[in-house]
Amino acid sequence: MSNRTHSLFRRSALARAVGVIGAAAATAALLTSCAAGDGDAGSDGSTTGTITLQTWALTPKFTSYLKGVASDFEKAHPGAKVTLTDQPGDGYAEKVLSQAASGSLPDVINLPPDIAYPLAKRGFLADVGAGSSELEKTYVAGALDAYEYKGLDGAYGYPWYLNTDVNFWNTTMLSACGLDPAAPPATTDQLFEQAATMHAACPDDYLMSRKPGLGDFTLAGVDVLNSDGTKFVFADSAKAAELLERYTAAYRDGLLPPSVLNSDYLGNSTLFTQGKVAWTTGGATSLADFEKNNPSLKGNVAVSAALDTPPLYVQGVSVSAKSKHPATAKAFADFLTNAKNQEAFARLVNIFPSTVSSQSDPFFSKDDGTTNGRARVLANEALKTAENLTPVQANSAMTTVLDQQIALAMKGDVSAKDALQTAQNKMNSLLANG
Repeated sequence: MSNRTHSLFRRSALARAVGVIGAAAATAALLTSCAAGDGDAGSDGSTTGTITLQTWALTPKFTSYLKGVASDFEKAHPGAKVTLTDQPGDGYAEKVLSQAASGSLPDVINLPPDIAYPLAKRGFLADVGAGSSELEKTYVAGALDAYEYKGLDGAYGYPWYLNTDVNFWNTTMLSACGLDPAAPPATTDQLFEQAATMHAACPDDYLMSRKPGLGDFTLAGVDVLNSDGTKFVFADSAKAAELLERYTAAYRDGLLPPSVLNSDYLGNSTLFTQGKVAWTTGGATSLADFEKNNPSLKGNVAVSAALDTPPLYVQGVSVSAKSKHPATAKAFADFLTNAKNQEAFARLVNIFPSTVSSQSDPFFSKDDGTTNGRARVLANEALKTAENLTPVQANSAMTTVLDQQIALAMKGDVSAKDALQTAQNKMNSLLANG
């Protein structure tokens, strides 16, 4: 997804691509040797002192906004000063881990849940929920859950801004292949059913065009991790093998493009844009990109809510456990992520606030009668139940292993059960060594 909206949220994929946990392992000696301090040294608990906010590739485009928030905070707290710094997109995970290892972690840091996790695990982030009963009332449940990790007590980030996926359907293809564009699939079961109907009517066209992943196992009710987050356990569930067998049968029966198992597979979003498949997922504003890249789609795309449980993409801000001014750092992180400031930010870029009260704002909740407006309302509503479907412990090396085994099973080279067990064994080895 090339639009600015999803560049802000697919950074979790970038973090995995650069190997967050792998990077943590590479600096493990440094991280563990730098034991977390008490976090209160040099502070009397007052909201004073100079703190630094570090953002991730948000300047220069949003410099004015960030300066405005900092200025407003300083006016409300005359003894406080906020210094702004920004890091480029590439290599951000390694940069943050290096800062932690060298004792130079900024007071307030823009972190998605997967980059925050290794820092929280090693005591470098403050539990921002300690002593507060307001977080659960303030933030969307799934967003706050994203910073509450298995095996750790507390919450290690204030949710800042969110997004989720909605479904996009090529109505021309659906109509031509015996499906009703006004009643697209609402569940995974219905997706398989309608994919079979479409294939029977149009053997060379496709509704489905993707392999399953960890998120799909979560949606199927499979426990992906054990209770303390130390082992993957998805292969222990018969439901996981049943789901993979279902995809294997669909691939064998021609319900998915043959290229879906290739290493150079373009992805269902690209195939949808090219008019080769009838369904894809994307953010609420993805339609503009689809139509820009293929004008023939204009007026021929319908939207609907995500299948089953919507996925949640989260960006947040965490507080360093070593901040010299922890009260000021927490107060600013809370201020940056309050409803007023989040709503103002969301009007500048295609994102959604994480604050519960913002969901009733007409800007996000009112349908203006356009497909884009409908997509925005659907996404806003979905955030009430959206969840982070892929655990933060699963880095890119692990998901690559799983993807390879899933491909082997779908080709018929190994059984679903054996493929999942092999993937789980390798993923647990990587997890133990990370």
